[in-house]
Amino acid sequence: MSRISMFNSPLLLGFDQIERVLDQVSKTKAEGYPPYNIEQIGDNHIRITVAVAGFSDDDLSVTTEDNQLIIRGKHQEDESNRVYIHRGIASRQFQRSFVLAEGIEVVGAHLDNGLLHIDLNRPVPEPVVREIAINSNRKKSVPSRTIDMRMDDDANDTNI
Repeated sequence: MSRISMFNSPLLLGFDQIERVLDQVSKTKAEGYPPYNIEQIGDNHIRITVAVAGFSDDDLSVTTEDNQLIIRGKHQEDESNRVYIHRGIASRQFQRSFVLAEGIEVVGAHLDNGLLHIDLNRPVPEPVVREIAINSNRKKSVPSRTIDMRMDDDANDTNI
């Protein structure tokens, strides 16, 4: 079955990257662990807050790969032999991915009371106006040629 592109218009040039990002987002599984919030904290600032109770900063990693922010959590091996009567706090490893738009920068991350905060910045691009030179295929300074067409006097005489 062939896939129909939504960006196949000849007026939409260079949008193939957006189509790849949409494919990438649709393939990520919608898992609910760990829960997270995304909030606007300024005109150009965004904060992602992930609930990571029970994880230390050594158990967590925050990386960017291509246009993705990837948060991974993996507990260090617990060497104590704990016996749980009830285990309600999740301690499984996780990976949570967020697709970042072009130009978004990860400013920093900090762990506070079981919440991992990741701050993002979206710089405002300044409009760039550039004039494009137009080249033509005309030959430069082609000398003009004059053709001298003289008619014989006999050709001008007509006998009617």
